[in-house]
Amino acid sequence: MLAVLYYVVPLMFCTFFAVLKWNKIRYSKKGMPPGSLGLPFIGETLKFLTRGPEFMKGRQSRYGSLFKTHALGSPMVVSMDPDTNRYILMNEGKGLVPGYPDSMRNILGTNIAEVHGAVHKRIRGSLLSLIGPVAVKDRLVPEVDEFMRSYLDNWDGKIIDLQEKTVEMSFCISLKAVVADEANSFIESFKATFDKMAVATISLPINIPGTNYYRGLKAREKAIPMLRELLAKRRASSATHGDILDHLMKTEDGGHKLDDEEIIEQIITIMYSGYETVSTTTMMAIKYLYDNPSILQEIWEEHFAIQQKKMPNEHITWDDYKNMNLTRAVILETMRLASVVAGVMRRTTNDIELNGFTIPKGWRVYVYTRETNFDPILYQEPFTFNPWRWLQKGLESHNHNMLFGAGGRVCPGKEWGMLKVSLFIHYFVTRYRWEEVKGNKKLENFPRVLAPDGLHIKITKY
Repeated sequence: MLAVLYYVVPLMFCTFFAVLKWNKIRYSKKGMPPGSLGLPFIGETLKFLTRGPEFMKGRQSRYGSLFKTHALGSPMVVSMDPDTNRYILMNEGKGLVPGYPDSMRNILGTNIAEVHGAVHKRIRGSLLSLIGPVAVKDRLVPEVDEFMRSYLDNWDGKIIDLQEKTVEMSFCISLKAVVADEANSFIESFKATFDKMAVATISLPINIPGTNYYRGLKAREKAIPMLRELLAKRRASSATHGDILDHLMKTEDGGHKLDDEEIIEQIITIMYSGYETVSTTTMMAIKYLYDNPSILQEIWEEHFAIQQKKMPNEHITWDDYKNMNLTRAVILETMRLASVVAGVMRRTTNDIELNGFTIPKGWRVYVYTRETNFDPILYQEPFTFNPWRWLQKGLESHNHNMLFGAGGRVCPGKEWGMLKVSLFIHYFVTRYRWEEVKGNKKLENFPRVLAPDGLHIKITKY
């Protein structure tokens, strides 16, 4: 018995040690950046998701601004250097293509954030025609205006959860642009399904009951038939709707009409592209304005001046929107300070060299831009909410402003998203005063910005 234990105990110890070091053994390659890969498969995902900024800064202080880790199901290199980040984002043709987590790709399907090359060019061109600046100017301004003035009606005397309302707003306005005349029952059902998909896009891809990833995949399985049924209903009708779905069903791409699968992927892409950024930016902009009364006063004056020139039911125009200069600055400062978008991911198509290190083929590169938002060289007093900084000429277009992406990956729906937040602010601040009442003590800022207990405010009409 003792002889058996003499061999078994060391074997068990070696096996246990090998399991703990499996990631290091499996992914070891000469010349890689320093760092730690954590446990098999799980890696350092839990620390990455629950202690994000703290985790990143700790690794940076220990290993430098380029380090390796393992998160969200794959090995990755994290870049925290502004110049390196810009190089990565501007050099897609040098073996650095989009590489979002498996959870996002499997749940959202073929979306613009994932594809590259000719496919990206085709999808981007289609999206620009639907939600780009020209579409916003020519078609979407009155739609957004009509939605916001109706959505923000009759809030007087109510206590609302601003987080819940801005999520609802962001979803409904996008869905109504895609399918203009669908019943509320469809909207409510699809939103409940889509919410589960959106939450699961940043998760560890473990497909077992109880995980966000499992729920996200099940939600996708439910969403696809809903959209197929919608397409079938449209084809069986001779009515025209003038919405994005009508446009997609008539669009020819490369000499052929889009099939149902391609249309469905475009719808999901449009719905997801601004869903979280618009809702979170709107919530946090209102939060920052409440915390900074002097800025709120100037915002009110900007919008009151626009309102004074209008008849009671006259729409906001493109020119009115373009004159909301301080409002645009508030939105940009909100995105910077709240870090609504913490970073973007790339994937290596071959072994590449970066800052003297080798990054193996198939690894992901996380361009972590959050810390750039707080760089005191780029932003004086970076932790102060100061929208006036964005009124300086050229700041919005400076090399390290990656709030909407960079290079050929700048968000095609940027102006549409800015318009939504701007018009929400317009009707909110010109109609109501508000005060925070409860549930507002806790805000999480990574991997998503959210108020776990809601952001409750009491509203009073002017």
